[in-house]
Amino acid sequence: MARRVFVDKGGARWEVEVRSRSEWEFMPVEGNPGLGRIATPPGYETDPYELSIEELQRLLDAAAPRRKPTGKSPFLD
Repeated sequence: MARRVFVDKGGARWEVEVRSRSEWEFMPVEGNPGLGRIATPPGYETDPYELSIEELQRLLDAAAPRRKPTGKSPFLD
C-alpha cells in the first residue's frame, strides 16, 4: 500500500496511508499533536503521490477524526 508524508497549511506533518479503495488514513507524525483522520479518497486517483499538496489539504480538511474506542477493553481485568 502507498504511503506519503506531507506538510499541511499549518506546518504539521501527516502520513497518508492507503487503507483501501474507499479509505485513506491521515496519521500525525514527527511531533504533530493532531488526531488521526479517515478520508474518502478522490474517485479519479488511487495513489496519494499523484495528488498535489492542495488536493491532500482539501482531503484532510474534509476528513473525519479517528475516534478512540469508547468501551472498556475486554482484555483488561
